[in-house]
Amino acid sequence: MTAPSGHLALLLHAHLPFVRHPEHEYFLEEDWLFEAITETYIPLLAMMERLMDDGVAFKLAMTLTPPLCTMLRDDLLRQRYVRHLERLIVLAESEIKRNRQHDQLRELAQFYFDLFTDCRMRFVDQWNGDLLAVFRRLQDDGRLEILASAATHGFLPLLQDFPQALRAQVLIGRDDYRETFGRDPSGFWLPECAYVPGVDAVLQEANLRWFILDAHALIYGDPQPRFAIHAPYYTLAGPAAFARDRDSSKQVWSAEEGYPGNPAYRDFYRDIGFDLSFDQLRTFLPSGRVKKFTGIKYHRVTGGKQEKEFYDRAWAEGAADAHANHFLENRRSQFAALRGRNFDPIVVSAFDAELFGHWWFEGPRFLELFIRKAAYDQNDFALTTPSEFLAAHPGQQMVTPSSSSWGDRGYWEVWLDPSNSWIYPHLHAAARRMTKIARAHRNTSEPLIERTLKQLARELLLAQSSDWAFLMKAGTAVEYATKRTKDHILRFNRLYDQLLAHQIDLDFLIKCETRDNIFPEVNWQYYI
Repeated sequence: MTAPSGHLALLLHAHLPFVRHPEHEYFLEEDWLFEAITETYIPLLAMMERLMDDGVAFKLAMTLTPPLCTMLRDDLLRQRYVRHLERLIVLAESEIKRNRQHDQLRELAQFYFDLFTDCRMRFVDQWNGDLLAVFRRLQDDGRLEILASAATHGFLPLLQDFPQALRAQVLIGRDDYRETFGRDPSGFWLPECAYVPGVDAVLQEANLRWFILDAHALIYGDPQPRFAIHAPYYTLAGPAAFARDRDSSKQVWSAEEGYPGNPAYRDFYRDIGFDLSFDQLRTFLPSGRVKKFTGIKYHRVTGGKQEKEFYDRAWAEGAADAHANHFLENRRSQFAALRGRNFDPIVVSAFDAELFGHWWFEGPRFLELFIRKAAYDQNDFALTTPSEFLAAHPGQQMVTPSSSSWGDRGYWEVWLDPSNSWIYPHLHAAARRMTKIARAHRNTSEPLIERTLKQLARELLLAQSSDWAFLMKAGTAVEYATKRTKDHILRFNRLYDQLLAHQIDLDFLIKCETRDNIFPEVNWQYYI
């Protein structure tokens, strides 16, 4: 067999905003984490374990952001997730009985019962509730490379006028990675792939070797990159930039042109949580009369028809197989077109991890089939990770990337829009205040002042999450995103005023620490 003519890096960005509400027995937005665990993180981990057990040679890169890692190791949220799973199992059992006269729906209800039962077995019995330990083991075994990211997924270009705040997002994210995975990271996921010149210098300070950009950041770089987006390029500060390949990514994520829109696949939006009556859902709905997604979905995308048809699991699995083969052949064609240009190309296919399983239910099956086919059915390219490729190809051109993001139209419009622009004067004022008060107390040794400074940093970091601006722009969970932004800013300002007046309300501080328990050892001195 001939040597591979190219390298493919599959990269999944796993991120959720920090949502934890111990002050409530049940909280709707905590379901974002529970759904992602059931539909994305457990299926992806199970997939990687199967591949290892079968001796399939594979490489995969993933981001696990600090907010997500904090939630995955939080005992309260772990307990609530198991409770959530147990309610799903009871609901699936009731669906089996309700549909006993309908063969197709009864089989689907049984499928969901088996799915939720398997998730509970893996989470509780096999993995002891510690998904991060499984991710760590896969990284230690050399199959998975985990990237670091900013502390709370802050949109870094909109912090460029506040260098201490930008620096803190990067360095605190790096510190959290060290604590979580027991090693220093090599790669870094820029939140929303958003870049402005100068960010690379902060990454260099954090000793990060590479990061991911959107394609146009390099296409319009200075000087023009010799090999377009098919090679990494060193920035002037040091770290190398890899570009996300739009062609391969679009085939997967595009709702209009990509695979998930195929009529055979499960429809995301049609859920029994909205189809059934409150009485039929009483075992699942914890309180009140607010309907929500259950994860039990009986219909397929169907196509242009208004009336959805029932989901056919065998048909969907066949479609995933066909699409995995199609994706493989397209990558082979892509590398064939690059062959003969006297360089060793890399294609970086980067996606939101939650696309696989949560938004596109068959996504993990597609990914596993593609990896198996790439290992056994071709020799045109090899799976790799950016770190592995860079180590084998250390000599690369130097380029200054252009400002960019992977958002709509490629720049800041999603995160700086009439729907959300009101947040930035408050965020920027808080960033200035944080720097001022950190410098004023740089030599403090008083424990209460230290605790207050740490909580000030937490509240500012959480307010800076890019998720809140995104949700406001998208028109989903607007009320919650608005409240979270306001609450963190208000708590920051209250603590700031108390510290300035040397009148710290200990009860209030404890409530803040208990609610927002992220970054217990946060280094507030990064703001000096």
